[in-house]
Amino acid sequence: MERASLALKAMREISSFIHEAVNVIDEGQVEELIDTITSVYGDPSRKILVMGAGRSGLVGKAFAMRLLHMGFNAYVLGETIVPSIRSGDIVIAISGSGRTRLIVTAAEAAKKVGAKVVAITTYPDSPLGSIADVIVRVPGRTKVAERMDDYFARQILGIHEPLAPLGTLFEDTTMVLLDGVVYSLMKSLGVSEEEMRERHANIEL
Repeated sequence: MERASLALKAMREISSFIHEAVNVIDEGQVEELIDTITSVYGDPSRKILVMGAGRSGLVGKAFAMRLLHMGFNAYVLGETIVPSIRSGDIVIAISGSGRTRLIVTAAEAAKKVGAKVVAITTYPDSPLGSIADVIVRVPGRTKVAERMDDYFARQILGIHEPLAPLGTLFEDTTMVLLDGVVYSLMKSLGVSEEEMRERHANIEL
């Protein structure tokens, strides 16, 4: 039972971190994210491109799926069907460190053509943050923050060694935050769960 106990201990720490993160995430930043997304709702010519590398990319895919269910013209970077990004489109870039080269380069390219760039990151002063139009700062221990030099991460974690390796805390916190954003969008746009169910994939293995 020791292994199960360790798994549940890690689960408690992760959930505790997310619970405390709610108190330090800036409501104004989240509001700006929601406003930005809402601005393209109902316009089939406007696209939302969500991107992230590794596990952050998986979080992005989950969010893009819900955007699609709500009726947004949403895509994920790396898929073969992604259309060209143009002025007026939105790019949501997820990177805890804000330094992932692929994501920064893609965000720079989007910015050059006039797209609005949203950065979800732990480090607003990072290369990604420096080019973003909208920043949502999400606390978390990232792969490049082994020294725990980020104030948010220190504030929530203390100085003990976390049970969640690498970028887990950032990724899990971002996932829950974006699920919360989905709920807010549903309410503000009047999108029902039944409407979302109708847009859900009906051909699945």
